[in-house]
Amino acid sequence: MTSRFKKLHIYQLDSSLLPWQAIRGLPRPHLGWARAIREGLGMTAAALAKRLGITQAGVAKLEKAEMEDRITLASLRKLADALNCEVHYALVPREPIEEMIKHRAYDLARERLATVSHSMELEGQQVDYQNKEKQLEFLALEILAGSRRNLW
Repeated sequence: MTSRFKKLHIYQLDSSLLPWQAIRGLPRPHLGWARAIREGLGMTAAALAKRLGITQAGVAKLEKAEMEDRITLASLRKLADALNCEVHYALVPREPIEEMIKHRAYDLARERLATVSHSMELEGQQVDYQNKEKQLEFLALEILAGSRRNLW
């Protein structure tokens, strides 16, 4: 993939994730979404059990699993369907992917320069702060121009 298409792909991915950023900090109800929605609908566990074709104990088990992050996606989808809801599944980066890549390139450049800087200091050939920053920038840009696989 050419550099231009990589940048476009990352831009499109970041753009598609923007709506998810708005709900990233949204807290889950104390007893879980499934139970909160069921109770909000005024639906009993028995009624939900009947819709799912399981026992009331099975509903309690599912709701507890959802609350404790142990539910499978397949079970969550069945539960959501019985509650007339949809499951929207996404991995939402804590920062834009483009920024994650840039930060990783700079971290990698710092690691590489640290070993060289240490050797140069031992030999009395240390570089001043301003030149270190330029070296860091140039190396990070060089890393970014290469394959993304080399970042990790």
